Amino acid sequence: MGNFDQLYQALTKVDGFIYPNELELRWSVLITLYPYITGLVAGAFILASLNRVFNVKALKPTYEISLLAAFAFLCVATMPLISHLGQPQRFYEIMMTPHLTSAMAIFGFVYLWYLMAVLLLEIWFDYRVDFVIWSREKKGLLKLVYKILTLGVMDTSPKSVRTDNKLGYIITVIGIPSAFLLHGYVGFIFGSVKANPWWSSVLMPIIFLFSAMVSGIALVLFLYMIITYIRKQKLDMLCLDTIGKLLFYILILDFTLESLDQIHRIYEAGESFDIISLLMSKLFFSLTIMQVLMGTFIPLAILGFFQFHKPKEKIRKAAYFIISILVLVGIFFMRWNVVIGGQLFSKSFLGFTTYKIGLIGREGLIMSIVWIIVPFIILTFLLWFLPPWKKAHIEDK
Repeated sequence: MGNFDQLYQALTKVDGFIYPNELELRWSVLITLYPYITGLVAGAFILASLNRVFNVKALKPTYEISLLAAFAFLCVATMPLISHLGQPQRFYEIMMTPHLTSAMAIFGFVYLWYLMAVLLLEIWFDYRVDFVIWSREKKGLLKLVYKILTLGVMDTSPKSVRTDNKLGYIITVIGIPSAFLLHGYVGFIFGSVKANPWWSSVLMPIIFLFSAMVSGIALVLFLYMIITYIRKQKLDMLCLDTIGKLLFYILILDFTLESLDQIHRIYEAGESFDIISLLMSKLFFSLTIMQVLMGTFIPLAILGFFQFHKPKEKIRKAAYFIISILVLVGIFFMRWNVVIGGQLFSKSFLGFTTYKIGLIGREGLIMSIVWIIVPFIILTFLLWFLPPWKKAHIEDK
């Protein structure tokens, strides 16, 4: 009787004809978070590189925040994927016995390269002189920790600072294509699934890259405004306007690429065209309302208006804050529509299943919220341990 009830409950989620193994989705909300968090990392780092490599001086107030945010979110980037595994304690085996034809295995090495050889080194070169100064000023355990982080390099001369800056510049230049590779690979995984017409597209890696840049810029904008408000400091309006302009242009490119992908599907009108049309109607709330309207059209309209007319600072500040939240939510639903939406229709092209996220459990809502909150906790610690405002004060001396 119990098995019959379970079968009945499962069949109530079915619309049309689907295969038995399609009743339950294999990839849950955790796999939605996985590309979402890696996208935030790549986008935040690219924004930081605009200041260091391309000398966009208006972005200077957000440089260290961008770096630390990228590092905080990168520390957690793999955790949704690991949590999704049946036996997460065996995750290291993908690195110990790699399969060179597996995109997921290759990502393990890309992840370590980006974490160890790019972000950690860049942060170290950026803060090395500060570690030396803080190791002399602090007392107790902090003094010891900062001294260890100097790695014995105690030189604070102008020549050593120039060397740090030069090496940091080189690492940032190397980090830009690394950031593209880090997140482009996620789009590559979905785009290379030939059996799924919702995913299979050569534009998928590029779409993921631009949406990552959009989400990362929105994240830094959000963090900069929150951190400045908590510290009771004045916001740099030139910085906010510059970020808003960058967000506007990249959001246009991202929306254009996604539109081009959909136009190509419509023009091609393959055998999956009918089922994809129905899928888009089933995703009306998450796709049309949250992703397109709230996450794209409204931010584009406001940012576009600001390019021609700038209202008072108070209005622009409120608008930028709301836009940052809307874009972050919109990109999350973009990931949701790709990951979850691509599993809702049957390989028979004749039916749909549904997905309902649970509250508790390994792949429930609570676990998802945990992996969203943890990066902010790590970032809070980093901002206390490596305060950018104190670094700037030291440099001014």
